[in-house]
Amino acid sequence: MKVYFRVAFLFCALVAMAALARPAEAQNETSPSPPITVGVYLSPPFVTKEGERYSGMAIELWEATARPLRLNYSYRQYPTFDALIAAVHEGEADVAVSNLTITKERVERIIFSQPWYDAGLRIMVAEGEDTGFWQVLGGLERAGHLRAMAWLVFIVVIATIVLALFCRRFDKSFPASWHEGLAESFYEVMSVATSGKVTRANALSWIGRISGGIWMVCGVAVIAYVTSSVTSVMTALTLTHQINSLADLPGRNVGVLGGSVAESYSNELRLATRPYPDIDSAVAGLASGAIAAIIGDAPVLEYYAHTNPATPLSVVGPIFHPDKYGFGFRQGDTLSHEITLQILALQEVGEIERLRRKYFGNEQ
Repeated sequence: MKVYFRVAFLFCALVAMAALARPAEAQNETSPSPPITVGVYLSPPFVTKEGERYSGMAIELWEATARPLRLNYSYRQYPTFDALIAAVHEGEADVAVSNLTITKERVERIIFSQPWYDAGLRIMVAEGEDTGFWQVLGGLERAGHLRAMAWLVFIVVIATIVLALFCRRFDKSFPASWHEGLAESFYEVMSVATSGKVTRANALSWIGRISGGIWMVCGVAVIAYVTSSVTSVMTALTLTHQINSLADLPGRNVGVLGGSVAESYSNELRLATRPYPDIDSAVAGLASGAIAAIIGDAPVLEYYAHTNPATPLSVVGPIFHPDKYGFGFRQGDTLSHEITLQILALQEVGEIERLRRKYFGNEQ
């Protein structure tokens, strides 16, 4: 009898322990992961914000990778790429989600997931720019014509003085006063330079005719050079919107997003850069004339120009400085490996390509 009670007591104890263990085990299976902070930088169409809700291609991709891992997270917005990277590096944020380019300098501070988008840089300019005086003057300077024209002006001044001295000595009809003589000489020089006509060829007999002929040849050459140089510069400005490639940017102010790859690359090229906090501010600077062009991520510029048809903008030139986007994590964080596996899985089933077509259409 005693043995029976002992066996019954032991059986009841085991049942009670199992009953207590099962809720705890179920709780561990369904309990969310520790909360993490996802840092974001607004960069349409990769990260956008409507009210308090974030969306965009990068956001959708992050949420698709975080869902199978049952991650508990909240978003925190940062003003620049540099601020976002610094937040992850210092542990303020656990993940960086945006169109974050993978570079050697950034990898030294944080680690990246599997790349999920191929991109690069392009140039945005304002359409319909007037070819005014200052634009033409700038074009002449960049082409080297302005220096040549400055030498021509110097030669005209010297020729005016020399001709005045020469005529005062050999031409009795030449004005005696200096101011009238210089005015007459200047008129003669400019007449030859602009029209090829000599007004005092008969004043010095055969000497005057020979000198007049020489002057006419020089005048025709000068007027042809000035006309052709101005015409070529105006034509180039009209056909290329003044800027069509990186070669057209030296000597101009260029807008970039602060802390972006475009800023560091432009600084390497020694371009005169002006950083802006977002694309809207950069476009405002372009419209006001504070900058002549914007260098930025090709998909961002193309998307902005496409979704703002009322603003006369053009994205010109081919893609340069090709790069890739990835999510950023703290050094040593194993979450990067888990997210990489999820990105690879989404690539295999075509989900990332579906997201790309959703935001950019069928054109790559």
